[in-house]
Amino acid sequence: MTSPTRANAPNPANTLNPADATPPATSDAPVLRTLTVLAGRDKSGRAEHADVTFRPGEVTALLGPTGSGKSRFLYDIESLADADTPSGRRILLDDAAPDADRRFALQGRLVAQLTQNMNFVLDMRALPFIRMHAESRAVPDPDATARAVLAAANDLAGEPFADDAQLTQLSGGQSRALMIADAALLSWSPVLLIDEIENAGVDKRRALDLLLRSDKIVVIATHDPVLALSADRRLVFEHGAVRSVLHRTTEEARLLARVAAMEDQLSDIRARLRRGMPVA
Repeated sequence: MTSPTRANAPNPANTLNPADATPPATSDAPVLRTLTVLAGRDKSGRAEHADVTFRPGEVTALLGPTGSGKSRFLYDIESLADADTPSGRRILLDDAAPDADRRFALQGRLVAQLTQNMNFVLDMRALPFIRMHAESRAVPDPDATARAVLAAANDLAGEPFADDAQLTQLSGGQSRALMIADAALLSWSPVLLIDEIENAGVDKRRALDLLLRSDKIVVIATHDPVLALSADRRLVFEHGAVRSVLHRTTEEARLLARVAAMEDQLSDIRARLRRGMPVA
């Protein structure tokens, strides 16, 4: 099996916390400078808009009506497609096509994906579960890293959960928050795909901030205007293919500030209603 490229500079895990956490990279963490999606075809066989190249530290939002091709695009990246999916797209890693060993490797996977529906099949407590993952990554201090991941997850979840909470008893939002924090702070995968981060009660803006600090390639399918405008660029889908690539303009940055302020107000009203507090 082919080994991925290796990173060189480990970070002390015991410096992690929800406010300034960075991934505890180890000497075994794979590194990717670019991921390129070579254009395929739409549902009618017409050529796609253009190739798209992704780089670490960038957040790209996928937008379009349901059925327009966003999930297919995510799947093509996740499977490192080689013109063997209905879209005909091909994926290049650092400008080269991955060989079969790298495409189908189970260890050191390059792509992590969080879907809309998540269920744990392993029933154990949250802290030991994350600590076990940290130990498998050979981080310097697995316990401190696991506690930092749980602290970050609780910062994202609508309702905090304890270190000894059973995984199968977590709500959908808590499960997703835990996996987002794990993917941002502990996962080796340099590419993170998320389908509609705005669902399931996760604090999406804090989640986006956490993912930005992870220095990964982050691709998010979303219908949320704040997330869409917060991304570095937007891929717009139509009829199964990328129709256009848009970058945030100065005017859109101003609009984002106004929309975010409106959303803060709505979030405050929502939180008060949940706690049984008067809102007017």
